Amino acid sequence: MPILVRSAERRDVPALVRLRLANAERHVQLDPAVYRVPEAEAVRGHFEEVLAAESNVLILVAETLGEAVGMVEVVLLPDPPDHQILTPRRAAEIHTVVLDGHRGDGIGAALLTAAEKAAAEHGVLIVHAGIFARNEGAVRFYSSSGYEPRGTLLSKEQNAPSAG
Repeated sequence: MPILVRSAERRDVPALVRLRLANAERHVQLDPAVYRVPEAEAVRGHFEEVLAAESNVLILVAETLGEAVGMVEVVLLPDPPDHQILTPRRAAEIHTVVLDGHRGDGIGAALLTAAEKAAAEHGVLIVHAGIFARNEGAVRFYSSSGYEPRGTLLSKEQNAPSAG
């Protein structure tokens, strides 16, 4: 089955919303303490805004048989400010979604390849794939494309400040 990966357009907003919400539902099953299902209207507003003007977000859609079955967002990150110690190198975060029933068909790999090319065309040298809960499938997917651990992200849950 042929896969077409292309830049998202305004006409894709309903499909992008469907993909984001399906992805959210899947992630909530992995860890409901980390993930949530956002309101559809907020998701629609995000995609309409990103696609309406110049943005730091690149969105690509994967189609098979005329249906959007996957997407990837490449979020371009700002360089570290002059006062920080990191060497300035253009970086981006990547977020890949493939609908259930279409995983294992090469759609994710096609999206990732196209996203990395688009990122490189924007001067990106480092692409991060954040995985915030146990998701062995995502770790396998990104690892098979050469992604590997880079540093360590430590976090600590804080109690909410008391009102008063």
